[in-house]
Amino acid sequence: MAGFRSLAYQVRDARNDRALRRHSLRRCLERFAPYGHRATWWHLCDRHGIGPEDRAADPLRLVAALEELEDARAVWLEYERQFAARRRREKHDGLRRPEWAWGGSGDAVVRCADPGVRPQGALGEVLRRLVAALESQPGTVCPVCGARELHWPAAASAGAVWAWDGPVCAGCGIVVPRPALADSALAGGGLAGAA
Repeated sequence: MAGFRSLAYQVRDARNDRALRRHSLRRCLERFAPYGHRATWWHLCDRHGIGPEDRAADPLRLVAALEELEDARAVWLEYERQFAARRRREKHDGLRRPEWAWGGSGDAVVRCADPGVRPQGALGEVLRRLVAALESQPGTVCPVCGARELHWPAAASAGAVWAWDGPVCAGCGIVVPRPALADSALAGGGLAGAA
């Protein structure tokens, strides 16, 4: 099974036909799709003028979309590296149960509740805002767009949410990770203090 870098190479390889290059970009999303697969694909298509079903997309547009995805991936991999190093230090110092822990693998790190509603701007910038929020004190607004209007999905009242899931931002549509929010912002879903 090809990894992200091998697939990225196929997107850039001018010897490959357009359909293979597009397919390789789609397969990159199987390895890293910060908004979720469909939402990330639609985001890249919208930002780079690629038809979502266009099998013969302009290679320059495909490469531009790939570069945006690679930038976001680099941001997230660096965050995961720093997080792992911090946890090693904390464990060495005897802290076995952190206040919160990232429990994901890089897939849908800024999950969108609706693939059609996504944050504005480049993926890398959105992830930089999220990382900054995760590395600072929890806030009461969306870390990506700053919107104050956060709504808990219906599943939250039934207890059918993951530990990382939080309310949905009315501004940009992301599911705001709980570690980025203060208890006062989480109280709306009855899940304050849960991690």
